[in-house]
Amino acid sequence: MKLATLRDGTPDGELVVISRDLCRAISCRPVARTLQEALERWSEVAAPLELLSAAAERGADGTWDLVFESLAAPMPRAWQWLDGSAFKSHGDLMATVFGMEKLPYEVPLMYQGMSHQFLAAHDDVPMASEDDGIDFEGEFGIIVDRVPAGISSEQALQHIRLIVLINDWSLRVLAPIEMRTGFGWIQAKPACSMAPIAVTPDELDKAWADGRVHLPVRVSWNGAPFGRPQGSAMAFGFHNLVAHAARTRELCAGTIIGSGTVSNENYREVGSTCIAERRGIEMIDHGKASTPFMRFGDRVRMEANDSKGISVFGPIDQRVIRRS
Repeated sequence: MKLATLRDGTPDGELVVISRDLCRAISCRPVARTLQEALERWSEVAAPLELLSAAAERGADGTWDLVFESLAAPMPRAWQWLDGSAFKSHGDLMATVFGMEKLPYEVPLMYQGMSHQFLAAHDDVPMASEDDGIDFEGEFGIIVDRVPAGISSEQALQHIRLIVLINDWSLRVLAPIEMRTGFGWIQAKPACSMAPIAVTPDELDKAWADGRVHLPVRVSWNGAPFGRPQGSAMAFGFHNLVAHAARTRELCAGTIIGSGTVSNENYREVGSTCIAERRGIEMIDHGKASTPFMRFGDRVRMEANDSKGISVFGPIDQRVIRRS
């Protein structure tokens, strides 16, 4: 099942079901008005939503042709956004970039970020200054229903209801300043963007296994291919990240958890999903970084396709602009 949120002038939008070919939509208003409501009542609404999904597939009365620009982020705002750093190759490269000691990755890494706004996949992205080191970061994420405190990793799998594709924008000049304080990021982490479609795990078929998304994230920057690393290389699966976050507290329905920047050990072959990682490679290979960060007017596109080449989540395709 593929779900999305239609812009309707309200903060949370209107929940819609999307056909598998991403061509048609149908309203979920008779079942649940918003995605947050659906997640809070998932056991009640899952079956009716499946019926609406079937209706979208056959083009039943009430469906309409989908226009991506009419969609907000699947969750335009959320109660909680927790971002992991589950790809060891990315962590090692970032340690090189920031001149820090490499972490052992014995337990999941995670921070709590800004959750009251997620940008739509085709919106321009306003930034204050090019001097802040504007960077994109492609990652997968999951959305859970209510998760009890103290849950095991195995039990956590049953609470992963949706999978999403995220661009976790970062300001690289500000990040090390905030990291040195020992507290979390504030200025270095503006609002994330989210691909327009959230999918249930069964939609991925064999590409969802071991709590991981076994698909590449394909990134282009100003039309040029930038990277295509696989999501399967997570040191910790999403079920491990959920259990880690819920060790001492319940997670409310609608909590979003990110994988961190998708990265592979063979980064020289497959490329990267963020500029900082490429700069790290340049520092290792040549002693200094040469790739600049983003400028106003630059465009980034992210997409994950299935084995048949069909877009799973729809594309993130955005331009960075100067904040007015």
